[in-house]
Amino acid sequence: MRSDGWRAEPQLRKIADHGSKGKTPFYRSERVMDWMNIHGDYVQGYKDRKISYTVLSKTESKAKGLAIIFPGQGYTAQAPLLYYSTGIYLNQNYDVLQVNYQYNDPFYREFGFEEIAEAIRTDVGAVIDHALQNASYDDYALIGKSIGTIALGFEVQRELFRNAKVIWFTPLLGRDFVWNAMMRSKQRGLCFIGDNDSCYIEERFQQLRENPKLTLRLIPGVNHGLEYETDLFPSLDVLKQVMKEVEAF
Repeated sequence: MRSDGWRAEPQLRKIADHGSKGKTPFYRSERVMDWMNIHGDYVQGYKDRKISYTVLSKTESKAKGLAIIFPGQGYTAQAPLLYYSTGIYLNQNYDVLQVNYQYNDPFYREFGFEEIAEAIRTDVGAVIDHALQNASYDDYALIGKSIGTIALGFEVQRELFRNAKVIWFTPLLGRDFVWNAMMRSKQRGLCFIGDNDSCYIEERFQQLRENPKLTLRLIPGVNHGLEYETDLFPSLDVLKQVMKEVEAF
């Protein structure tokens, strides 16, 4: 046994699911760690693309809630903002659902915005429905980064999430759908964006102040990753401050 609590070779279970008659079986995987269960699965999404997801659970008893992670186009759930957000919610005894879509795949290259939005709506909805078919939670947190804020725009309309906390990392303010969703959102929200981000539009950002449910954080000089272009340690300071606010939210 390693002293950090992880087994050297975590147990891996493959669980056959034959689904509907005549369909090829697929498999779900579960890694069982000393301190965390990690469950992987997938659903059929838009145009029958396989959309994978991961559920992480740190508690043996009933979780306090569920945090759902909607990554960016190339900014995965393992990238800093989402990786540390995952850790924060696990430490608060939430389960975490990471939706692992891959919209930078060549399959989506010719999609316009409307079709990408429809793919996101379909894929994310299918993952959430599948992940929650045998589970229920009292509290929810929704966390989206960049293109993942399109997913937030759809999911804040879902009745299940009417009381969810919502974190908007670098939202696509130039997209009417995202901006309107933020303006109309009735959930308590926290938004982070930098003024060196191509998605930052000052007029639209200032108008978001009309929604009293939104707490807005504009970080001078940082880009779409909430980082400075060449300054590593100041970027780490920004990450640290952002994570402190996420933890307190």
